[in-house]
Amino acid sequence: MDFLTMIFYRLRHKCANVGLLLTALLLPNFLVAQSERAVIDKVVATVGAEVILLSEVQEHMAYLKQQDPNLPADHVCMAMQNLLAQKLLVNQAKIDSIPLKDEEVEHQLEARVERLRVYFNQDEKAIEEYYGQTVTQIKDQMRNDMRGQLLAERMQGEITAKATISPLEVQAFFDKIPIDSLPYFNSEVEVRELVYNPPVNPEEKAKAKTLLEDLRRRIVEGGESFADLAKKHSADPGSGTKGGDLGWQKRGTFVAEFEAAVYKLDPNQISPIIETEFGFHLIQLLERRGNLVHARHILIKPEITEKDLEMAEAKLDSIRQLISSKEMTFTIAVKQFGDKNVASYNNDGRVANPRSGNTFFEVADLDTNIFFAIDGISPGEITEPIPYRAPDGTRRFRLVQLQSRSKPHKADLKQDYNKIQAAALEQKKGDYLEKWVLAKISSTYMTIGDPFNKCPNLQEMIQIRRTERP
Repeated sequence: MDFLTMIFYRLRHKCANVGLLLTALLLPNFLVAQSERAVIDKVVATVGAEVILLSEVQEHMAYLKQQDPNLPADHVCMAMQNLLAQKLLVNQAKIDSIPLKDEEVEHQLEARVERLRVYFNQDEKAIEEYYGQTVTQIKDQMRNDMRGQLLAERMQGEITAKATISPLEVQAFFDKIPIDSLPYFNSEVEVRELVYNPPVNPEEKAKAKTLLEDLRRRIVEGGESFADLAKKHSADPGSGTKGGDLGWQKRGTFVAEFEAAVYKLDPNQISPIIETEFGFHLIQLLERRGNLVHARHILIKPEITEKDLEMAEAKLDSIRQLISSKEMTFTIAVKQFGDKNVASYNNDGRVANPRSGNTFFEVADLDTNIFFAIDGISPGEITEPIPYRAPDGTRRFRLVQLQSRSKPHKADLKQDYNKIQAAALEQKKGDYLEKWVLAKISSTYMTIGDPFNKCPNLQEMIQIRRTERP
């Protein structure tokens, strides 16, 4: 159980506990129990113009259980309460005409599906066998849920936008936590990185371009299938297995050189060879609808030789020495030599922990190579160049600077102020949201069917409607 959730469990005893439950609800239910969706479905509740299906409750129950296997037996009532709160948000978002574009929904769907592809090593056949559905069918099934989730998030943001927290409120929040309930934090570190891509030598670039020119001739003059050649030759792991298909994308999605080329094409036209930071591309436009384009491409990446790697490592080591001797700051080095496509580039080199969203890493969360590299160095010191493979398989190097290292300790306001401040703000947002939900219950049409109408927490919600309705 994380710090914030534990504090909520300790401090919040109101009937709805809406703030906490919505925090769990708005986490993505990424295909939880999709393979177990009930064959026979029915409406078990209504909220305004929104309905809740039995299958939704079952899936959300599975999600909650997956997050915390020790949930109490009444977690079915918690699942229904979560969904009622979400539907209140969605219903109000539609009433208030909260904007949400179709392409935003599609972008999020594609991001979720890409996570699936990564999990299954880009094997869409394995995905289909596991879920009993094609990727397209999975996206179709997820689309309404995704729209509802995004609308609920937008509405929640509108409600809590004005919530701020003062130092006195942070102090009061911390003082309310019983001493024996303060969490114990493991040792954590903060790190910065400079990711360096080895430059490709001219000979290998020429080979890659020649290969792609040959593929273009085979398609344009020889009539060979673009999709078949993409499957065989493209170095893009995301689209290569799909015949180079990039799906529908909006303007601003691609790097500048690629985007300039694709928007100049007519449907079915094939581009000349385009060079970007990723390599050489051959593009075919399939369809265009305003600022949306549906294209496919073949990517050929020049090979990085061992000599290239040796030269890159030597270059990065010289950069390390400049930083260590204070002839250059780490910030300037990141901007001048770093890979601008990694997330840390725009965060002054600071590496974010994907599990927590902040910049603190417990030892178990660190990349093994980084863990061993920073072991024994002091805050402010920099490692020697560390070789690694990026998610796309390319070989790179990085310098890592240790920013801070804490010892295992019980939560302390001075040492952990930022974490406690964030938790206090989340509780305040939860208070805002709880008040809003409880107020909306009395003014929104709502029905709760059997057996959920017997849940104690939902009976209290029903009672609120009876006593507070005008």
